[in-house]
Amino acid sequence: MIADHPVILSGYRLMWLFVLFDLPVGTKRERQSATKFRHTLLDLGFEMAQFSVYLKYCAGKEQGESLARHVEAAMPSSGKVHIITITDKQYENIRTYRGKKREPAPKNPAQLALF
Repeated sequence: MIADHPVILSGYRLMWLFVLFDLPVGTKRERQSATKFRHTLLDLGFEMAQFSVYLKYCAGKEQGESLARHVEAAMPSSGKVHIITITDKQYENIRTYRGKKREPAPKNPAQLALF
């Protein structure tokens, strides 16, 4: 039987998927491949945190694994790509600086209530 109340999502179940990469861009073909990869990440809903660091909020491990498979399928044939998954609770501890000035903690996207 399905409960009549929203499911509370734990900060230990909610995930962030980070994609970090270093792709060759010495030739026109390599630049096109790297650009296509970045555009694929954006099409998958990632946001750019830094030039070669993209991140996306996931509702759980299963969604993160599915998304990681999409990223793997889009990887160029050369270069280096890291896919890192951390919990929402770990993400809360990120310290961000612009120059020597610390920025406020990142805001998490609004959570959806599942019925």
